[in-house]
Amino acid sequence: QARLVESGGGLVQPGGSLRLSCAAASGFTLDREAIGWFRQAPGRKREGVSCFASTDGSTYYSDSVKGRFTISRDNTDNTVYLQMNSLKPEDTAIYYCAARDGSYCSGYVVPSPDYWGQGTQVTVAS
Repeated sequence: QARLVESGGGLVQPGGSLRLSCAAASGFTLDREAIGWFRQAPGRKREGVSCFASTDGSTYYSDSVKGRFTISRDNTDNTVYLQMNSLKPEDTAIYYCAARDGSYCSGYVVPSPDYWGQGTQVTVAS
């Protein structure tokens, strides 16, 4: 059974916005996790994008998205969000959320995630 389920991807024009959601499955909570987002573009390796440290609420971003993306967690619905603004064609990728039990972020990366979502496609094109 999937522990994490992403949604919110789609096609958007350059300069547009999308909000990705990563919902935890019933009975699985995110309050003790390092939670974050990775992405993988065609022909490229999967890369970390952002990490949220649930222990203290710290957030971290890769240089390529800093100032444009915002990661947040909503405890009421046990969901982590990635608000993506000022999107660029180079942001086109499959985006995955990931989590690790009881861990801090390793910079903007979730270190060796225990759980992965199935991915959601983001395409930025005119």
